[in-house]
Amino acid sequence: MLQELEALKKSIVEERVTDALTLIEELDGMSRKSVIRTIKSYLVRLLVHLLKNQVEQRLTNSWVASIRGSIFEIQDLNLQDNKSSYYLKPDEWDEYLEAAFQTALYEAASEIFGGKFTAKEIAAKVEEEKVKEIALKMIRASYNSSPKTLAARLDDTLSQLPGGDIWKKD
Repeated sequence: MLQELEALKKSIVEERVTDALTLIEELDGMSRKSVIRTIKSYLVRLLVHLLKNQVEQRLTNSWVASIRGSIFEIQDLNLQDNKSSYYLKPDEWDEYLEAAFQTALYEAASEIFGGKFTAKEIAAKVEEEKVKEIALKMIRASYNSSPKTLAARLDDTLSQLPGGDIWKKD
């Protein structure tokens, strides 16, 4: 990125407006790609914990913290600096969920029941569409909720997961 900034500076000094605008677009694209890459890592973390919940049929406080934390980070990262638009729109999550789900399967396999199952075995034990639907419900809640109301909405969703009734009592 430093190389691009130097080239931008040089283009501006030399009054090459077209080159400068092209570089600005490239820098914007690089920034967007970086933000989306970070969002995807939180999406994987979210899915890992939803997979653990589905297979182990329980919900722990640390899983809840990871799920909540992932959604809050996605909410924060997804909102662009102008505070009025998003990197990923509510209807653009399907391809990201698909890719993240595959990655999450491998990560979850090393954690579920102490690594007892392979990713393929985990995939056979879960309802993939249901896991994605739950994740998407939480993500969509982040678009029109303040952090305070988002927490309450997440708690409602979490309490409906396997083991959520016991978790909610604690």
